[in-house]
Amino acid sequence: MQTNSPAASDGTDGEGPAAAAARLTGRAVTGERRLSGALTEVNLDDGLTVMVKRGDGPGSVRAEAAGLRWLAAAGTVRLPAVHGDDEHWLVVDLVPRGRPTARAAVRFGRDLAALHAAGAPAFGAPPPGGPVDAYIGRAPMRNVPGGDWPRWYAEHRVLPYLRRAVDAGTVRPAEAADVERVCERLPGLAGPAEPPARLHGDLWNGNVLWGGDGQVRLIDPAAHGGHRETDLAMLHLFGCPHLEAVLDGYQQVAPLAEGWAGRVGVHQLFPLLVHAVLFGRGYAEQALTAARSALSV
Repeated sequence: MQTNSPAASDGTDGEGPAAAAARLTGRAVTGERRLSGALTEVNLDDGLTVMVKRGDGPGSVRAEAAGLRWLAAAGTVRLPAVHGDDEHWLVVDLVPRGRPTARAAVRFGRDLAALHAAGAPAFGAPPPGGPVDAYIGRAPMRNVPGGDWPRWYAEHRVLPYLRRAVDAGTVRPAEAADVERVCERLPGLAGPAEPPARLHGDLWNGNVLWGGDGQVRLIDPAAHGGHRETDLAMLHLFGCPHLEAVLDGYQQVAPLAEGWAGRVGVHQLFPLLVHAVLFGRGYAEQALTAARSALSV
């Protein structure tokens, strides 16, 4: 719906997206287009069109804004600029959409490798200014630093969501034992030790925008320090146009450790269990399949 009034409220904090954009950018609003309950395109009087997003939970905007700034600071993969944020609202550049191309995919792979190489202080380290209690999608995610990836991944990524899935009845206790065995065997399944990488953290295809200028931009990060193969496993899990070209570009800059393809399922346990908590049994079955596959190696 089009409107020129910045006074329309979203019914939560008494302020609508247009009013929030005007306040956070210091610009007058000339129009808006509501895309969903949380997203609105807003036109500003300087000709810029921005995306205004309402936060889903306490600290969610702070976490996302900090993640966008931290990833952008690496100067590699492009991200929409943050024009303003507060407790409830995030205002960023609108990304004009284009079509995926193999050329853009190769460049994205190179840039993603450089982003990961920018590093992080520790596994689980939050972005500067970002909260410990962050989110991946609508699911809470704690950013607790650790020095050993297998132990950290089990304790702070896999097991918390496994317990929630068991408590909800989505995963049966007997089935959970397979995932727990993977966690016990992670030191031998994780491959060669890697330094903490600067991760997007929620790198599914919907968060990869193919811009009209031929450049890829990333949105909606769950940024933290982690293992670089986790971002790549997420791209595999939910599909990505020209994925082989992305991987080719990545390997040109930072070759992956031997056997990485066989570890994809281990890294997919985290997002699959998050989706099991959010969306139910189908994803739980995929997580169990990934766990049993890892145990059969």
